[in-house]
Amino acid sequence: MSALSRPEFHSEEAAFSHLEWLIWGDAPVCPHCGGLDRITKVKANPEKRIRVGLWRCGDCKKQFTVKVGTVLEHMRLPLHKALQAVYLVTSSKKGISAHQLHRTLEITYKSAWFLLHRIREAMRSDDVTPFGSNGGVVEVDETFIGRKKGLPKKRAFHHKMKVLALVDRESGKARTMVIDDVKAETLMPLVIENVEREARVMTDEHSGYRDAGKWFAAHGTTSHGKGEYVNLEDRSIHSNTVEGYFSIFKRGMKGVYQHCGEGHLHRYLAEFEFRYNNREKLGFNDADRAVTALKGIIGKRLTYETAPQAA
Repeated sequence: MSALSRPEFHSEEAAFSHLEWLIWGDAPVCPHCGGLDRITKVKANPEKRIRVGLWRCGDCKKQFTVKVGTVLEHMRLPLHKALQAVYLVTSSKKGISAHQLHRTLEITYKSAWFLLHRIREAMRSDDVTPFGSNGGVVEVDETFIGRKKGLPKKRAFHHKMKVLALVDRESGKARTMVIDDVKAETLMPLVIENVEREARVMTDEHSGYRDAGKWFAAHGTTSHGKGEYVNLEDRSIHSNTVEGYFSIFKRGMKGVYQHCGEGHLHRYLAEFEFRYNNREKLGFNDADRAVTALKGIIGKRLTYETAPQAA
């Protein structure tokens, strides 16, 4: 039996029941007034077409579905196809393109493109807890990808988009963000904000991190320019873990997505960060990742008009 054989992937009624269980549990909540007590299911009427999953609040008299107040609000696609898309995205190590999704789900490319961005928004984490608690090791590095619109191509990285990543070795989790440049005045405030003071920070020889030793318990460096990737005297000094994270990110961006506009990069980062932080080594399987992503739809909103159309 296929993983996509489950009822919620083929029946609209089962899809709504599955999402209601994930979002509400046993008690439906009115997204308009927050009411809990006087909520009833709108029953089918042979004289009037009733939407699947429709509820009515006896307090504010408004009708709603479980999609209201989530990133899936006003989605015109069948919910069971959206759940299939969530599973496919969360179970693919390097992602799935909008073209592949539109062929697999038999929906338009435009719908697949926007659905993917909704899912990435659901994957976005709001956790800002600093890494490196209890003197843990945090690896920090930056990378370059794609090309900024309107900038001429040069030999160096100045025309490329820039990404900063931090990996906490103890928790095995990553945190990424888009940055404007790789100057010390840009990098260090972000590192200070996201890393505990008692942490040991590991970087390469980039001068942007030269003051890290003043802010943290220790600062270890390796010189990649000289071919040094692990300190031979202290083998805990390296940034190979964050480099491994970047390798997965770049393989997905170049091999699956191929192009990303600057206005969308933060959502692609959220996608790769989500899969990395919910990988099998940390106790998550494909089904767990899909459930976690669906729970992330609450309180988020993304409309087609407000999403940049650059990619």
